[in-house]
Amino acid sequence: MTKQTFLRGTFFLLIAGLITRILGFFNRIVVARIMGEEGVGLFMMAVPTLFLVMTLTQLGLPIAISKLIAEAVAQNRQDRIKKILAVSMSITGILSIIFTTAMIFLSPFIAKNLLTDERTMYPLIAIAPVVPIIAISSVLRGYFQGVQNMRPSSFSQVIEQVVRIVLVAVCTKTFLPYGVEFAASGAIISSVLGELASLIYMLYVFKKEKNAKFISGFKNNIKDGRKTLSDLLSIALPTTGSRLIGSISMFLEPIVVSQSLAIAGVTAAVATKQYGLLAGYALPLLLLPAFITYALSTALVPAISEAMAKKDRVTVERRLQQALRYSMIAGGWSVVVLYVFASPILTLMYKSDQATNFILLLAPCFIFYYFQGPLQAVLQALNLANSAMINSFVGSVVKIASILLLATNPKFGINGVALAMNISIVTITVLHYFTVLKAINFSIFVKDYVYCLIILGICIYVGKFIKEYVVFSSSLLVQTLASISVVTLMYILLILLFNLVKKDEIIRIPFFKKLITR
Repeated sequence: MTKQTFLRGTFFLLIAGLITRILGFFNRIVVARIMGEEGVGLFMMAVPTLFLVMTLTQLGLPIAISKLIAEAVAQNRQDRIKKILAVSMSITGILSIIFTTAMIFLSPFIAKNLLTDERTMYPLIAIAPVVPIIAISSVLRGYFQGVQNMRPSSFSQVIEQVVRIVLVAVCTKTFLPYGVEFAASGAIISSVLGELASLIYMLYVFKKEKNAKFISGFKNNIKDGRKTLSDLLSIALPTTGSRLIGSISMFLEPIVVSQSLAIAGVTAAVATKQYGLLAGYALPLLLLPAFITYALSTALVPAISEAMAKKDRVTVERRLQQALRYSMIAGGWSVVVLYVFASPILTLMYKSDQATNFILLLAPCFIFYYFQGPLQAVLQALNLANSAMINSFVGSVVKIASILLLATNPKFGINGVALAMNISIVTITVLHYFTVLKAINFSIFVKDYVYCLIILGICIYVGKFIKEYVVFSSSLLVQTLASISVVTLMYILLILLFNLVKKDEIIRIPFFKKLITR
């Protein structure tokens, strides 16, 4: 077992997240260029169902496993770890059988009656094989995160994306002659095979662990596992509630959007195209820094759980402050780059900048989204998953209600959906923040947030000036990359100048630590 510190573990997840994001963008570019806007729309209408099934199958166990194993490690209880693994495998195994069967039989009904486009049936059926794969993977990821060994989770993410991007062009092109619905199914099949490759790698690594022998005493661990089951469910169910609410919201979103736009007088084909631009083109760019907040959130749960088990509240506050600061820095950079360079980035990626308006509407409020993951991770580590679930529920209700209110109005149309997303994001983040603030006493460094806003303002102004008046090259690619590089360099220098990244934090990162010690 190779345990890493909070910053070191976060670093591994960050690098893996960056690689998977880059590969993911190539994947989306390939899919978009092969299938077109309508094919992307079909794909994106099926994806929320995939997320819903994943949430139901995992049952929030990765977070629960991570937290309980971190506590067991702090108490040096190997028997406890084996019971957690055995009970978790049993739960996910049963659920995967149920939901795989349900997906196969319910796909025609969901496609015809809920998504209002019968062509989505084929992508929905293609989702079914991924359920048992994700079930096992979730338990293994929870274990590795609990022992604070982030390497297997990091490498598995990269493997999954590499396999997916290698196969996506082959799968989509193979099925495209039969129709865009089959091409969308091919894209999902490549995702299934990527998940399978990721699982095989994690099983290989897990076999080297001493806790891999829990299978030999599987029956005894299950029989004596009532207390473990209760502990797992006390964390998993509220966590599932939060994710289930989010997944149900995502599942309902294309349904509500299509129905609302129909009321506004938009045809089904146009609605699918518009939703494809919003969900398939604009949102992936806005979610770019999510790999950073995911890394922070994943590393936060076991780190804070271990600190709480040792009653070390100083460490709890320090980790929280670090996570919020890093989320602000990463989110701020994304807002600057996308708000200024949305049109050329979209043109380079998709040969179309029709989604520019959506990015301009969403980007200013999306910085709130980057705080959500770390705040929710803290709530889960503090046994406040119930509160996180309630906050997510309120935000989802607000989003659906806002879509119904705004998107049905012809003046807003699809822009009303983007505005509804903004309202929901701000609502959930503010609720999470005040819930954490109520649970633990921690200092709020207003100065850091003010400095960040000043930096954002300066960089946006400079970025717009460069975009309008500075010519680096006649090539759009070179011009855009050069402009973003200049703005990014200025952003980094200002971050360091205002001391938003501390020197002692930099030297703890493995790469910089090696440079210093040479």
